[in-house]
Amino acid sequence: MNQDVDNYFIAGCGRCPLGGTADCKVLPFETELRYLRRLLLSCGLTETCKWGVPCYMYNQSNVLLLTAFKNYGAINFFKGALLADTKQMLEKPGPNSQAGRFFKFTSLKDIQPIEADIKAYIFEAIEIEKAGLKIPFKTNPEPIPEELERTFEADTNLKAAFEALTPGRQRGYILHFSQPKKSETRYSRIEKCTPLILNGVGLNDTYKAKKKSN
Repeated sequence: MNQDVDNYFIAGCGRCPLGGTADCKVLPFETELRYLRRLLLSCGLTETCKWGVPCYMYNQSNVLLLTAFKNYGAINFFKGALLADTKQMLEKPGPNSQAGRFFKFTSLKDIQPIEADIKAYIFEAIEIEKAGLKIPFKTNPEPIPEELERTFEADTNLKAAFEALTPGRQRGYILHFSQPKKSETRYSRIEKCTPLILNGVGLNDTYKAKKKSN
């Protein structure tokens, strides 16, 4: 996985074999991503790299991610649900997303005319961090572990990959992640299983494949 912001604009997140090739999803939006990078830094955010993509923080708190998908680039606000969104610029990453909100773009024409509005959203997100506001996550009758929910809010690529799995595979992961009593152990299991989920592999697929071959 990529650990360097500068390298992200050259070789992508490093989480798939397309990184650094002509098919890398970052390359079509490189100009727009670099433009937004300058804008974000001008707002006083601290830049780092998390989950293979540029992450922007305020006082050690995650504020947003700058990332690219197959058909668009995006600013992902971690606590976007708390933003007023008076300009109706934001979208949910998925129907069940409780916290994150996307600002999507495909060209500089989507960005430059509303640059002042984008900055206003960023400054509002910073004020949310200053105030220490939290997302009131809703529980589920068959709850997804809080650690997995929070990971999904931070990593929408992983959320999309998980939702693309069959219900049985999803349930297998949920049970596996829910078993440990300690939160850090749950996070550790999620981290170890992330490559499998991103590749569309179920938790027990490898075992089943070995059993069939014997």
